[in-house]
Amino acid sequence: MNLICGEYSLIFREGGIEVLKNNKLLYFNKRPMFVTVKTAFAVNEFYDDAYSETAASSNKVIAKGALTVPSGSLFSFSDEYEAAGNGFRIIRNVKVLKAGDDLGFSTKISFIMTESDDAHEYNCFAPGVWYRQNEFAPDYAFGKDLDCEYFWCRETSYALPLFAMQNIKSGETAALSRWGADITMRSLDLVQSENNTDPRYTIGSIGMSRPESKTVNYMYYGFEVRKEIETKCDGLSIDYVYPGCDGQMPGRNNFGGLDYKNRIKTFQRINHPVEAGFEQNYSVAVNFAQYGSFQSMMKNIWRVTYDRLRDKLFEVDNEIHFHNCMKILNKYTRQYGDSYGLPFACQLPDMDISCISFQFGFVGQQPGIGYQLLRFGSKEDFPEAFEKGVNIIDFWVRTAMTDSGLPQMCYNPNIKGFEPYPHYIRMLADGMEAILDSYLYMRRNGDERPTWREFCRKTADWLLRIQNEDGSFYRSYNTDNSVRMYSKSNTPSVVRFLVQFYLVSGEEKYKAAAIKAGEWSFDNAYLNMEYRGGTCDNTDIQDKEAGIYALFGFLALFDLTGDDKWLEGAIGAADYTETWTYAWKFPVCAPWPKHPFNRYSISGQSIITIGGGADVYMAACAYTYYRLYLITSDEHYLDFAEFIHKNTRQSSDIDGSIGYIMPGLGHESGDFTGQILQSHYHWLPWCTFVEADPLSRLYDTFGGYEISDAQRLPPEELKKRNRIYDNFV
Repeated sequence: MNLICGEYSLIFREGGIEVLKNNKLLYFNKRPMFVTVKTAFAVNEFYDDAYSETAASSNKVIAKGALTVPSGSLFSFSDEYEAAGNGFRIIRNVKVLKAGDDLGFSTKISFIMTESDDAHEYNCFAPGVWYRQNEFAPDYAFGKDLDCEYFWCRETSYALPLFAMQNIKSGETAALSRWGADITMRSLDLVQSENNTDPRYTIGSIGMSRPESKTVNYMYYGFEVRKEIETKCDGLSIDYVYPGCDGQMPGRNNFGGLDYKNRIKTFQRINHPVEAGFEQNYSVAVNFAQYGSFQSMMKNIWRVTYDRLRDKLFEVDNEIHFHNCMKILNKYTRQYGDSYGLPFACQLPDMDISCISFQFGFVGQQPGIGYQLLRFGSKEDFPEAFEKGVNIIDFWVRTAMTDSGLPQMCYNPNIKGFEPYPHYIRMLADGMEAILDSYLYMRRNGDERPTWREFCRKTADWLLRIQNEDGSFYRSYNTDNSVRMYSKSNTPSVVRFLVQFYLVSGEEKYKAAAIKAGEWSFDNAYLNMEYRGGTCDNTDIQDKEAGIYALFGFLALFDLTGDDKWLEGAIGAADYTETWTYAWKFPVCAPWPKHPFNRYSISGQSIITIGGGADVYMAACAYTYYRLYLITSDEHYLDFAEFIHKNTRQSSDIDGSIGYIMPGLGHESGDFTGQILQSHYHWLPWCTFVEADPLSRLYDTFGGYEISDAQRLPPEELKKRNRIYDNFV
C-alpha cells in the first residue's frame, strides 16, 4: 500500500511508514502513533506504537490505532494520508477514549532520517528563525546548540509555519508545514508557564529531535529532571508537535546563591487536557525533494508554502495613505533651537512625545524624511513641508561633518551636540543617500546646492580611504577613522550610495569602490548567507535588514553595469529577505483598545532579527521587489511586491477609525508569537518613513501609488522606466 508524489513513494508497512526514492529508504517511522503525557508528577513521558489497521480509499490511505499509556489513559488515532500538489498531506484526529492519572498530552507527526542521525550534518530552514546551522545567530537562539536533543519552536514564531531539514552531503530535504492558516485564539485567561494545559490551544511546533529514552523537564532555576522510560528512540527526526512547545532553549539563571551551577535550559510545554471525549484535529503538509544548494531549497520550499498559505491582500488606498504619512512627517517636524527634526519616540495613541533625539538614519531617518518633505512640498505646492525638508538637510550639512569626512550621526538638541552613538555604516548610508537625493532633486528644479554635494563628496572620499583591501568596510567607526566594531557584514549598506555618487560625479574611483564592495558582499553576504548586523540597535546577529541592504546594493550594481552576477546576488538577497515576512495570519489580541491588530491581521509584518520581534520594515522593499519582477519576469516577485505594498499597512490606523490622533500612524514593533501583543506601543520616525519612501519612488518611476496602476503601462514603457539610472542625474 503506497502513495506516490514525483520520485518519492510513501509506503505503509507493518503498521509503520517509509519514504523511498529509487528504492532507497530515506525516511521512516515504525511507530507513527506518538503521545507525550504530562503525568501526575508534572513531568512529560512519551510513548508510541504502530498502526493496527490501514486501508486505501480514493487515492488516500487511512491508518488507525489506539495507544494506552502506563497511567491507563487511552488515545485513538486516525490519520489520513494523500498525495497533494508536490507533496503529501496528513490529516490527523486524536481522541481521548479513557482518562487515566495524567494532567495533559500532546501528539507528534514525525519522519526519522536514515542518512544520518547527527544534527551537524543537516542545514535547517525555519523562516525568520533558522538558516543553515544558525552560525550567525546569537548564543541564546533556538538551534544554536546542535548538541541538544530537542529543537521544537512554536510555529507562530515562524514567518511561515515551516521547517525543513537538508542533508548537507546529498541535498535530500524533508519539510513539514502546517496545512492551513486555521489557528484560533488561545485561552487568554491563562498565563503560559513552563508546563501548562490549555484546551483551546491550536498552535503547533515544528522542528527536529534526537531524544534519549528519558524524560526531559527543567525546574524553574534550570535543574534538569530526567528519568529512564521504556520507549525506544530510533534517531534524528523532523517533527510536528501539537499542541506546541518551545524547547530546548538556552536559559538565563536569574536566581543567586544556588548550588546548581550548570548551564541551564528551558522547555516550555503546552498540553491538551486528558479528558474522555477530548479531540485533536490538525493537518500538515510533507514535502520531499533534493536540492543542489541551501539557497535553492530555501527558495523553493518557501514558495510552495507561501502559495498555499499567503494571506489575502489588505484593502488600502495607497495614495491616501501616502498623503497621510506626509502629513504626519510634516506635523511632527519642527525647529528645536538651531536644529530641525522629528522626535525620536512618541507614545500612541496620542503621540505623547517621550524623547527628542535625531538619528542620521536607521530608526530616526532624519535626512530621509527631509528629502521626502522637500519633494512633497515642491510637488504638492506645500511651502511649509518644503521649508521643513530643506531645513532638515541644511541642518545636517551645516552641523554633522567632521574633519575626517565621517559625519556625526545622533544629535540631541537639548545639549546642542551629538550623543556618543556608534557611527554605523548602515546608518551612514541611509543619511548619505537621502542628502544626495535631496541635492539632485533641488538641482533638477534649478536650485544648485553645492554644500550638499560637497557634504556627500567628503563622505564618499572617506569611504574610499578606509575601505579594506578585500573591498569590505567595518560595521562602525570613530570619527578619527579608528574601528569601533570589526565585523564586515554591513559592507553592502554603502554600495548603492557609492554607485549613485559615481553617477553624480562621473569619477571612476567611486564606481571601482562600489564594485569592490560588491565583490566582498557577493562572496560573503550572498554565497555565505552572512546577512547580519543590519539593525544598529542589535548585536552583530543574523537579521532581515542586512538582507534588505544587500538587495539594494546588488540591484544598484546591476542597474549600473548590467552584469548578471549582480542580478544573481540581488535575487539571492531578495529570496532570503522575503522569508522574514509573515505571509500567513493568526489571531492576535492587543492589550490596548486602540490598536490595529484588534481589527486587522498581522500578515505583512516581518521578523526583525533571529531572536524575536516583528515590525513593518518590509514596507521599504515593495518598490524594489516590483522592479526585480520587471527585470526577471518572475511572477512571484510581483505577488510579493503587492503583498508587502498592502499588508504592511495593517499595523497602521490607515483611515483614523482605530482612534490614533492622526490617520496613518503605526507602532514601531512588537512580539505577537504568544497571540498577545507585547510592544512599547510607540511611534518612531522610521515607521512612517519606510511606508512613504517606496510610495514616492513608485510614483516618480511609474506614475502611480499602486503597483496595479504601474502594471497598466505598456511593457516597453515599463522596461524603459525601470532603467532608473538612465536619467538619474
